[in-house]
Parts: sequence; C-alpha cells; structure tokens
Amino acid sequence: MKQLTNNGLFRNPSQELNIRDLIGKYMRYWYWFAICSLLTLAGTFLHIRYNLIPQYAINTTLLIKDLNTPGSLMGEDFSGGMGGFGINKSIGSEMIVLRSRSLMERVFDELGMNTSYYIEGRINNLEVFQGDLPISLLINKLEPSAYGKNIKLTGKGNNSFDLTEFDSLRNPQTTNYKFGQEINRPYGTFTVIGSSESEIDRPIIVYFHDIKNLAKTYSQMMEVELVSKDANVLHLEFTDAVPKKGVLILKKLVEVYQKEAIEDKNQVQLSTIDFLDERIQFLSTELSEVEKNVETYKRENELTDVSANAELYVQSASQYNKELEKLEIQMDIIHSLEDYVNQDELRLIPSTLNIPEPTLNGLLAKFNELLLEKQRMLRTIQPGSSLILNLDEQLGNLRENIQENLRTIKNNMQITLNNLRSSSRQFQSRVRSVPSIERELLEINRQQSIKQAIYLFLLQSREEAGLALASTQPNSRIIDEPLAGDVPVNISKYTLYLAAISLGFLIPIGFIYVKDLLNDKVKERKDVESLTNAPILGEIYHSTEKTNLQVMEGVQSVIAETFRLIRANIHFANLGKENKVILVTSARSGEGKTFFSINLGATMAISGKRIVIVDFDLRKAKLLEYMNIDSSSGVTDYIVSSLSPRELLVPVQKVPGMYLIGAGKIPPNPGEMMMSSKIENLIQELRSAFDYVIIDSPPIGQVADTYGLAPFIDSNIYIVRYGYTYKSQLGIIEDIYQNKKLKQPMIVLNNASKKTGSVYGYGYGYGNNKKNGRQIKQIHKKEKKV
Repeated sequence: MKQLTNNGLFRNPSQELNIRDLIGKYMRYWYWFAICSLLTLAGTFLHIRYNLIPQYAINTTLLIKDLNTPGSLMGEDFSGGMGGFGINKSIGSEMIVLRSRSLMERVFDELGMNTSYYIEGRINNLEVFQGDLPISLLINKLEPSAYGKNIKLTGKGNNSFDLTEFDSLRNPQTTNYKFGQEINRPYGTFTVIGSSESEIDRPIIVYFHDIKNLAKTYSQMMEVELVSKDANVLHLEFTDAVPKKGVLILKKLVEVYQKEAIEDKNQVQLSTIDFLDERIQFLSTELSEVEKNVETYKRENELTDVSANAELYVQSASQYNKELEKLEIQMDIIHSLEDYVNQDELRLIPSTLNIPEPTLNGLLAKFNELLLEKQRMLRTIQPGSSLILNLDEQLGNLRENIQENLRTIKNNMQITLNNLRSSSRQFQSRVRSVPSIERELLEINRQQSIKQAIYLFLLQSREEAGLALASTQPNSRIIDEPLAGDVPVNISKYTLYLAAISLGFLIPIGFIYVKDLLNDKVKERKDVESLTNAPILGEIYHSTEKTNLQVMEGVQSVIAETFRLIRANIHFANLGKENKVILVTSARSGEGKTFFSINLGATMAISGKRIVIVDFDLRKAKLLEYMNIDSSSGVTDYIVSSLSPRELLVPVQKVPGMYLIGAGKIPPNPGEMMMSSKIENLIQELRSAFDYVIIDSPPIGQVADTYGLAPFIDSNIYIVRYGYTYKSQLGIIEDIYQNKKLKQPMIVLNNASKKTGSVYGYGYGYGNNKKNGRQIKQIHKKEKKV
C-alpha cells in the first residue's frame, strides 16, 4: 500500500498522449467545427460564383529549325558567296526573344488590341471576346489619359446608343450617339460600329489599355519551355480569361516572331542590294560616256576596218589585257570596299563581290554576324550594357583587320598589275608601227570592255541578292496550332471545397490549441498528473444545487456518490495507519475547501462515525456560515478563554453524529494564535472524542498558518478546482509532497465535468437513475479495484 500511495491513487501508468482523449477533447466543440465549415463552404461558394475568374491555358508547339542553317535556301554557290551570312543562335536566346516585351508590344500593336470588352453583371463584369459582340470600337487616336479608363455602351433604338462616362468620383455622364458617328473626347477619338439591328441585351463596358503595360503583363505570363533536350522544340503557354482572344494573341506572337526572324536575315541582303544599286548607277554613267567616245572617235576618223598586222599584235597581247581587265575589276572593288569600310557608321559590308580572298571573306562574314547580333540584342538590352560594349570592341577590331587586309590585298594587286602592264607595254611597242589612230581606238575599246564587264558583273550580283532575299524563310515552324483548353486551370471546385472544409476544421483546432496553450489554469486531470507526483484521491463532480450540504442519509445523487468514493479511497490509502485528523487545504480561497470538508464529514457520519469539523481559517471563517448556524464561540474563544472543547461543539441536525466548531471571532494576530499550545490540546481532546477530525484550514498558498498544524495531523487533502486553480500553484503541493512538509498529502479534484476530459468512470450517469441498485453496484466495483 505504501507503494500505491507513493505512485498515486488512480494515476494513469503512462503520460503519453491518448488519441481517444484528444479526439474527445476537440469533439466537445463540435458546433465550432460545424459553424466554421459552413462559413468556409459559403465563402468558397461566393468566391467561386462572384470573384474567381476562370483562366484557360492557351498553348502551341514551335519547332526552331537548325540554328546553323544559312539564312538563304539558295546555297552559297548560287548566292555568289553570300551564303555565309547566317547567324549562329542558341535556343536559349530564342526563348528570351519569345518572352520579350518588345515582341509582345508589336503583337498588340498589329492587332490593335488596346481595349477589353465586358458584359455588365450584377456583381462582377464578365470579359468577352470582341468578335462575339454585335458592336466594335474603331480607335483613331487615344491619349495617355485614357489608360485605365472605362466607358459603358448601352444600345438604344433608332440606330443609336448611350455612351456613359465616369469622372474621378465615379459619377456617370451619359450622351447619346449614332452608330458610325465619330466621337471626339478629351481622352481620344473613336467610332462605334454597329447597327439598329444589333442585339445588345446588357450594357457593354469598354476598358482602355496602355499597350506597353498590357504587353508587359502578357510577356510575364508567357511560359516558354524546351520540350526535349534532344530537339529544338519549344512549348509556349499562357493563361487568359477569354480563350478566343488568347488564341489570337498566340497566333500573332508566332507570326510576328517569324516575321522578325526573316527581317533579321534579310538585313545583309538589303544592304548588299543598296550597295550594288549605287555602283550600277555610277558605272552605267561611265559606260555611256565611253561608248559615246568610241562613236565620236570613229566618226571623226572614219574608221571601218582594222589592219591585219594590228590584229595579230593585239591578239598576242589579248591574254595580258584579259588579266589586266580582271585585276582592274578586283582593284576597283577593293577601292570601293575600302571606302565603304572607312565610313564612321557601322554598316553591314557586302560579302558577295567574288573576291578570291578567303581571309577577307571570313572577316567580312564575321563582321556582319556580330553587327546583326548587336542589333538583335539592342531590342532587349540597354546600349550601355557590357554585352553591347563587348560587341562594339569586337566590331572595332574586326574593322581594323578588314582595313589592314584590304591594304595588303590592294598592294599585292598593284604589284601584279604593274607587272602585267609592263608585259603589256612590250607588246604595245610592237604595234608602234600601227597608225596612232588605230592604237587610240584600241585603247578606247579596252576601256569600254572593262567598264562593260564590271557593269555586267554588278547586274548579275544584284539579281542573285534579289533571289536570295525572295527565298528567305523563317527559322521556325508551328507543330501544333495555338489551342485553348476546355477546362479552366485555376478552378477545381472539388479541391476548393475540400480546402474550405479543411480550413473549417483547422480554424477551431487552432483556436482550441492556442486557447489551451495560453491557458494557465487547471483544465484536465492530466494537467495535475503532469505537474505533481502527489497521489490523487478522486474527483468531485460539479453540482448545480445551491445547498452546501449535499450528502445526507438516503441521497443517491452523483455528488453524493463521488464523496462516498473519496471516503473509500481515504480508507484504503491509509490502511495500517492512524488517520483520525485530516487537514483540508488549497492554494487559495474559493477552491471548495469548506464545501469538501462539510460533505466529506457528512459521508463519514452516515457510515456511523462520529465526526467533528473544525474551522481553523481564523482570517476568513466560513464553516458555520455555510451551514446557516450562528455561534458566538469558536477556536479563538477557546484559545483566549477557559472554554472546554465540548462547549464549542455545534451539532448538525440533518446529519446525526456530525459536529462543527467555528473559528470564532477574527483575532488581530491569527498567525501568532495558531502557534498557541492550546491548539495541540484542542486537537488531542477531539482526537480522543471523535472517530475523525476534519480541519478546514486557511489557503496554504496565501498564508503560512496551515503549517502550524502540521505536527497534529495524520493526512492532508489538497483541493484543486478545475478552471480555477492556476497550474503554477500545483508546485505548492509538489513541494509539500517532495519535502514532506505535511503528512500523507493527497489531491482531490473539485468541480469535475465532462468538459474537463477526465476519465473518472464513477457511475456519474446513474446519480438520478431510479435503479439505485445498479448505481451502488458500479460504485462498489470501483472501490474493490482500489
């Protein structure tokens, strides 16, 4: 039994969390869960019905062709050496271009999509596709003040409509207009297209957008992903509330992207054609002058035939003349290229002039490639960026290399040309015998043939550049046409309702948890078990009756049965020990010491014992007041006078065998009176005269008077009241238990109920049952277990 006492009566063998208790604890607040769930479900329904706008996924799949494919399909041979202008690009740069704001701005600009249309609703307005409306807006001019502004169009009879505008205070101003009439407003000029046959059931709201902001929003929504690392296939997707509008935007985006890719490829060809047109025009003038000189010379000298000897010598020198012509053509091209390269402005350099210098052709192709890359990057990057500055530095170095290479080629050609001229002069000396007239004619004819050869070469190069320009194709191809999904991607009713129900459960759970976390009072039996090792005698059920004496002969109430169980537990807890003087205390006033003392005494008296209850709370006496008994003498009177203990006894008429002794008059020094030697005499006389002496003592957590009674008691009952006693005050009984400040300390839990979550199993539900035999049987079963 000693081991039983030390371990605590009715203490759970494990302090681990009991899932059933935890569920029961929360289920006591089932109405909170029901209310919160209904509220969250209602809020979710309203959110879906009036606030959540369905968003549909619009996507397409785009194949990016081989990034190393030349820009022209005509081939390098056909284009006269111009096939090397293709630009090496990475798939990552194409993904950035597709998400760029500038590309999206061009899309909305070409679509003229700077307005959105809404059908007016009772709570929210519903956006619709402009093509599905019976009317449309043709905007001629839109001022920045219109951005963010909306107007309302309401159809009327006689081919007219009402235009409603709103000022800064949202005050409406309505004006009537005819369909097709140009409308001039301070924020823009536009025309409403429709007819009297247009069916406008509800007002249409037109919202004006800033294309730059709109493009920024859509470019941020655009998702571009690489479908596979092994293929240059991109997946484009974004969401929009109007599927038809989204499909139209995505189609135009791909179209504009392909158009810009073609424009990038054609820049070199267009620059070459401009250069060739300029040279052809210049040579055409020179060739005309030479031909006129030949005609004039022959007319003046009446030349009709050439001497056979002159022809022979000329034929001998023809080989040198051909080489001279070829070199002079190349020299003329070199001079033109040198002048072109020396210009301050960085421009694309023609690379299709058939110069047999691979080093020069490679430098020209690399220069054009870098210049095109710079122009492409300037669309999305600031000019001061480090990438642009790096390209500028590379272009400058390349131009210097090209200039140096041109000077080297020109010097080499000049040496070769001088050698050929020297050889040509040897043959010319042989024809000195030919008449000077014929020799001059040959010179003129040679100049004519040179100019004509250059002119024909330039014409051929221009035709090739034109064919390459016409044959340029985009570097991408649509695999799957833009398509909108049938199901909104942001609305899943089942998921939202499930989340609402979950939230409806989590809110009360969180509230209860926080409430318990912040609670500093004893709410459950496990609160006591976790903070002290003192044994627990039992629990006193909460009573709704107003009387303080609730245990009497023949009463079978729930409260009476709990006190009978406490009586049995006191008996078994002290087997083999004398337990005649029982001290009842608590941490503070109001925890039910006096109530417990009265009813415990009544329970013992009913069993045939002689009981006396002594009120030792000399500071705030309540015992006799609770029993509605008036007595002029008490403990203080006994201490200061010669009264005997028998003269202090007050019998309780309703409970035979039970007597009370009041505290008497409140003394000025209760602490010192508790140290009086007469108290020991009082308790010893009562011990010998009664079976049990119950002492109703002061709150031990507020005053130290109770410790003065420690030498005279056999056991101590510490009252803990649910919802009233602070958890910190359990340290008092733990200190008493550990340091043995009072004999045999035990705990009684007062004011128990189903809400405390305690597991008492004392047959509480049978207190008012007519089958009292069943109740008593349940009680005795519990007593036998103890």
